[in-house]
Amino acid sequence: MNSSIRLTLFCLLLIVVLIFALVVGRQVFLVGSQEPIPAPELTELNTYVYDQPRQLAEFTLTNENGETVTRESLKGRWTFAFVGYTNCPDICPAAMANLRRTEQLLPDELPQPEYLLVSADPEHDTPEKLREYTDFFGERFHGLTGDLETLRALAKSLGAVFLHREVDGELLVDHSGHFALLNPDGELAAVIQPPHNPEQLAEAFERIYQWAKTNRDRVSS
Repeated sequence: MNSSIRLTLFCLLLIVVLIFALVVGRQVFLVGSQEPIPAPELTELNTYVYDQPRQLAEFTLTNENGETVTRESLKGRWTFAFVGYTNCPDICPAAMANLRRTEQLLPDELPQPEYLLVSADPEHDTPEKLREYTDFFGERFHGLTGDLETLRALAKSLGAVFLHREVDGELLVDHSGHFALLNPDGELAAVIQPPHNPEQLAEAFERIYQWAKTNRDRVSS
């Protein structure tokens, strides 16, 4: 009888040890596999987040200070990019004002992004004019101008397009109205469609940043 009890206890102990080993082994496998967390679903914020960020087109352009800017120059920080032009009568000023308000809403503990106007009208958007325009919105606002086809290729890699047309001798530029969010690797991380609400823009940025940070921490752990 005692022998039977001891055998039963031994079997139960063995089962417990095996279950514990399986649980620990599963956790080790999950941590070791480092599967990335899928991109957050932010359709309620008019935002689409790429599971795998998209690389931008190679470019060499000029910023508002007359300095040469390349794709590499966008690395090291988050950036909201917008395709527009300084003579835009309505959409661009409203978009830039929304970005300015978004900047004011972001908590200090978050990385502070920069805001980039990619010119769709380089003939008129000289560096000097871009500087005058962007300075009005703040020191984190910048502009890019240069070769028309290079700008068009960059806009395309941001998911945007623009078209020139002439009406009564006046140049008009039709262009996309969304914001492109670039990650610190200089890649397209998300697209935020209008209508733009600063509170929602700030929330979208925070949620995308936290998701990206979590995935980065998983890879480095």
